[in-house]
Amino acid sequence: MTSGVDFGVEKELTLVEERIQESIHSQEPLLTDIARYVIQAGGKRIRPLVAVLANKAVGGKNLDRVVEIAAALELIHSATLVHDDINDDGGFRRGRTAAYRKFGLQNALVAGDFLFVKAFAIGGRFEPEVVELTAAVCTGLAEAEIVQKRHIGDLSTTRDQYLEIIRRKTAMPISAGARLGAMFGGGTPEEVEALTVYGTNLGLAFQIVDDILDVAGDPRVLGKPVGTDLKEGNMTLLVLHALNDGSDVRGHLSRILQQPARSEADIAQGLALIRDSGAVDRARVDAEHFGFLAIAALDPVRPGPGKDALARLVDFVVRRNA
Repeated sequence: MTSGVDFGVEKELTLVEERIQESIHSQEPLLTDIARYVIQAGGKRIRPLVAVLANKAVGGKNLDRVVEIAAALELIHSATLVHDDINDDGGFRRGRTAAYRKFGLQNALVAGDFLFVKAFAIGGRFEPEVVELTAAVCTGLAEAEIVQKRHIGDLSTTRDQYLEIIRRKTAMPISAGARLGAMFGGGTPEEVEALTVYGTNLGLAFQIVDDILDVAGDPRVLGKPVGTDLKEGNMTLLVLHALNDGSDVRGHLSRILQQPARSEADIAQGLALIRDSGAVDRARVDAEHFGFLAIAALDPVRPGPGKDALARLVDFVVRRNA
């Protein structure tokens, strides 16, 4: 969930959680066990939270539809976690052994596919516009993964290219949750568009903070080691800032990034170079910028506790430490 922060929708999020648990039941107990294990390590439930808050912000009363789509979006997210850990050779997810290491690679892959199928079993019952948006989210996730891999160690990667990757990877699912929550709540066209923009900027801020934590976070709080992006050679915003700090950092960091494999010593040195370059502070400014844009996007939304909670969520996302 959201680290004990109260956004006034615990009842609604409990309904989403119950729907998720109900949906992952399988006649094969191992499949249910893996799916449940992955979901329990899923984190803050930011996508369901945004969908529910957007619904509340526009005065939505009927929770059934937003609970369904919020559950579907979280199932999609959980499926991507399985595949991300495999692609990144990640050993831990929020303090727990990664699913593919605990249950085996083949079983984890099947479980990831199972979660995608269960998501569309829920989302596929909606009208075409909703199904198309949900499919676009999944397409964006897949495309972002391919593009990110293509840019591994690519020193010519630009800020705009990085932002496009994280827009597809992180911002699109959050933005879709905000949009659908507002639509299902009967929001005006202006409110629906405003909350879509809010979700996009919140998602960009969320991912930038994730990248910051992978450099400067506390592994004991994160539940996993730092340096995963550097190990993979991902060109995050912090790497781009460090490469362009005008000092000799670029030469040392470039050497590490362009190696076919990076040792633990390489990763430690690379993290120190990024921290010393001031990239963490510059990335925090970037995250705060997108947080500001998210709050500004809320202007057309009617005043009320839902809108206030969405603004508080921005502050939580930008300032979080896990």
